[in-house]
Amino acid sequence: MVSYYEQLVMKTQENYSRYYGLYAAGKTPIKLSQKEFPSYEEQIRMFAQKVKEVDCIIVGGASGLSAAGGGDFYYEDNESYRKYFGKYAEKYHFKGAFAGMMHQWSSREEFWGYLATFLYTTQTAPLRPPYLDLDALLKNKDFFVLTTNQDTQFIKLYPEDKVAEIQGDHRFFQCSACCTDDTWDAVKPVDEMVRAMGESTAVPADLIPRCPHCGREAFPWVRGYGNFLQGRKYDEQYQKISKYIQTHQDKKILFLELGVGRITPMFIQEPFWNLTLNLPGAFYIGVNAQYQFLPEQIEDKGIAILGDIGKVLKDVRAEKERMERS
Repeated sequence: MVSYYEQLVMKTQENYSRYYGLYAAGKTPIKLSQKEFPSYEEQIRMFAQKVKEVDCIIVGGASGLSAAGGGDFYYEDNESYRKYFGKYAEKYHFKGAFAGMMHQWSSREEFWGYLATFLYTTQTAPLRPPYLDLDALLKNKDFFVLTTNQDTQFIKLYPEDKVAEIQGDHRFFQCSACCTDDTWDAVKPVDEMVRAMGESTAVPADLIPRCPHCGREAFPWVRGYGNFLQGRKYDEQYQKISKYIQTHQDKKILFLELGVGRITPMFIQEPFWNLTLNLPGAFYIGVNAQYQFLPEQIEDKGIAILGDIGKVLKDVRAEKERMERS
């Protein structure tokens, strides 16, 4: 049975397919508000006030949130990318981590050397500052986190029952052929591969992880590069967010969208807009470094802040703490 929240996602996926050209151009087919936005300072005050007054908060954390804290090595050859992927940048001249995932590797040992480096980078990354500021805002609040990020940042902060990872998690492997519904630990095998690889760019063949059921290669339990296993674990993620919304739908809910780009608006952004429109006590806040989208239908139930997410969260945290002292 398809869960409540997954139904919303499926509906917006249809919209995405129909208007793909608009999304690809950095736009949206949704009619946006023509109202003048309040000043940045006023929006920060409104944000802090809403956090204070609502009964609960549903966070939608996307790629822009991690990028704001230094996890910006995915799409460009920048300082962060060179720090973690330097030997691959020098050898293959990739322009960001995702480029390596699309490369036609000459051997599986080399491919797994790159993939292990990628997974190790996110698995072992410290908590990034924007997440810590967000955590301070959520202190003493009833909240739930929905994320499309696979980089384990949220799960380092909160227990599994507070987070729905609907696009997977770098901590788990699955069978690349989906022969089984099982997922299993990827952290220890990745650590072993990285240690064995040392300064080279390939792992020993006997360390390439394989499915314990069919013997084929394993693969990270993530959407985007292959057969993403949409089985029991996947369903559990949608059930968690669906249950939280349905349990709290009559309360004052803040839908907080952080860093959604134009590739995946169907998982967080548009469902949040839909829910804000249809739930009487809902309010929406979107924060994005590139886009300031606020639908006309919810212009009186939301704000859209254009700015660096790290700075916004830091400023809202400071404003909230000021309010609490006064």
